[in-house]
Amino acid sequence: MTWIKRNLGFVIVGVLALGFLGAAGVYDYVSWKRNSVAFDRLTEIYNQLGELNNHKPSPGNDKVNNIEAAKQQEAQLRDWIRQARNSFQPIAPIPNPTNGIITDPLFADALHRTIDQLQREATNANVGLLPQLNYFSFSAQMGKVRFAPGSLGPLAVQLGEVKATAEVLFAAGVNQLDGIQRSRVSDDDLTGPQTDYLADIAVTNELAVMTPYTVTFRAFSPEIGQVLAGFASSPHGFIVKSINVQPAGAAMFESPLPGPSMGTEFDRPRYLPPPPPTAPAPMPGRGGLQTVLQEQLLRATVQVEIVKLVPKR
Repeated sequence: MTWIKRNLGFVIVGVLALGFLGAAGVYDYVSWKRNSVAFDRLTEIYNQLGELNNHKPSPGNDKVNNIEAAKQQEAQLRDWIRQARNSFQPIAPIPNPTNGIITDPLFADALHRTIDQLQREATNANVGLLPQLNYFSFSAQMGKVRFAPGSLGPLAVQLGEVKATAEVLFAAGVNQLDGIQRSRVSDDDLTGPQTDYLADIAVTNELAVMTPYTVTFRAFSPEIGQVLAGFASSPHGFIVKSINVQPAGAAMFESPLPGPSMGTEFDRPRYLPPPPPTAPAPMPGRGGLQTVLQEQLLRATVQVEIVKLVPKR
């Protein structure tokens, strides 16, 4: 105690020095811990940045901001979708009651009236119809007054789409309509002619419903071009998936459409193909070959999808 009293100042300075050393140690430890955590976080961010830069595409750099560019492209795409809706107007189902309820009598009446209208339009456009095509792929439904449960809605949609498809061919002035095929949407379709149906079915994704159809017709090349132009310019979503063209070969059918006689002009066989144009006799010349173009009747099979955009949610 005597020594401490003699050296009180020294003792006080020593105690303070030890305190400061302890505080410095604690500060160093806390700083080291904080720096270690920060370094681990920095390493994680650096590794994540490296992974992002290795992606295709990468987020970009200080000169190119790929994220902002992607947002702009997304906005442009959405704007294009809004504009494209004008070319994908839905085809109204037949019938299309205001209350949305389709009954058996309502559909039966609409079916008969629509088929009769299409037959008249074919006659007015001088388009031949094979006997088995008189009902435009609805042979299984003709004559029925009751239809398979749950089928009236899909059948009404298909009837509207078949009518729109056939009218494109009538407007193009094809020589003969050989067939229209659609997907089966009703149990009644299981009993119909196999030539009326496709094995394919409608496909639905988050944007649209795509319904397949196949049309087969006979025409010359200008009329085939008119058919394709008609599908392309339609306000409805017609997408031509494929076309197969070959020489027609066999003659068109010889029997008229069923119905009352309207005079000798309608009693005779209709829709026979015109005779092939006769090549003009070559004119004498000074030599060389003369080019002669001879049009040939063709048989075209077109696979088309009707795209119906899903309503906005």
